[in-house]
Parts: sequence; structure tokens; C-alpha cells
Amino acid sequence: MPKHSQNTTRKRRALPKAERRNQLIKATIKCIAKKGLAATTMADITNEADLSVGIVNLHFKTKELLLIETLRFIADEYKEGFDQIFASNNMQDLEKLKAIIDYDFSPRIINRNKLAVWFAFLGEVKARPIYQKICAQHDDEINHEICKLFSSLLSENTKRKNDVELITSAYSALTDGLWLDILLSPQRSTVNAARNAAWQYVSGLLD
Repeated sequence: MPKHSQNTTRKRRALPKAERRNQLIKATIKCIAKKGLAATTMADITNEADLSVGIVNLHFKTKELLLIETLRFIADEYKEGFDQIFASNNMQDLEKLKAIIDYDFSPRIINRNKLAVWFAFLGEVKARPIYQKICAQHDDEINHEICKLFSSLLSENTKRKNDVELITSAYSALTDGLWLDILLSPQRSTVNAARNAAWQYVSGLLD
């Protein structure tokens, strides 16, 4: 074997466990985005990652476990951004709400591969309870914090009774719908238009 090939092989073997897992998860995201959840095979993933099936089995045991960890990776990454906003002591509630909308339509979130994978998993939640559990857990935690923001901002409006849980659910549904529209019709549905639509919904409640 040529010296260069030997060095490359050693580097691949020497990668830390966490880095190797992330490499496989990112390869899985690309494959699902290209072929869909059901059609993606272990061979597709190993080819994309340029790794052997043995390496995949070493880190994830089965394809299903790899898929679960891929969903968890995307959900955790999404929630991390919210946690940073919620934990900020430098923003007022309205600023946090604006930051949430900006985050929901930022390049970090509006990534076609990740959006395709997210909706692929959502389409399987009835058949795979674990997918539902992962999605619901993150949604509940995020919505709880958004609900508190709406409650604080709308508490001064005594002219009408506001159901902040319903308002929060509507925002979540609106965001999902706008994401799907961007994914399916990118030429018609721009990120700026989607962001503006989300803000018009929120600002209309606060007027």
C-alpha cells in the first residue's frame, strides 16, 4: 500500500469516537435528503461517509439506532439555539421573540438537507413512537419557553383574553408550514418572505 494511503487509513482509524459518530450522522442526513428515509440503506450511508459497514455497526449497532441518533442530533442542534436565546440576560422579552423568529429562518435552520430530513422523520412518527417522543420532548420544552414570552408580552393587554398556549401552538404550526413551503417551493417562497410572515403574525398579536 502506498505511504499516502497508509497515512490516510491511520487517520481515519484514529478519529475520536464523537467525531466518527458525527461523520456518520452527517452522511445519513445527506442520504435521507437525497433518497428519503425508507429508501436509504446502510450501503448508501457507508458510501457517503467513505467508511465500512463494520465501523457503522461499531458505533450504532443497527440502522434504526443510527436513524434515531440522526433525528436526535438535528433536534438537539435546533434546541441549542433556543436555549441560548432563552438564557440571555441582555435581551428583553420582545427582543427574545424577534431573535426566535430570526433564528427560525436563519441559514443554520433553513438548510435544505436538514429540512428534508426533519420532515421525513415527521412523516414516520405514527409508525415509530420513538421519533414522536424525540420530537415532542423538544417541542414541549421550546413551546413552554415561548409561551412564557407571549404571556409576559400580552399580559398588559387587558382588552382581550389571550390563550397563550393556543397562540404558541399556532406559531409552531406556522413555522412548520413556512419551512415546508420553502422546501417544496423555494423559487416562490423565499426565506425573507417567510420571516416577514412569522413576524406579521406575532406583531399582530402585540398591537
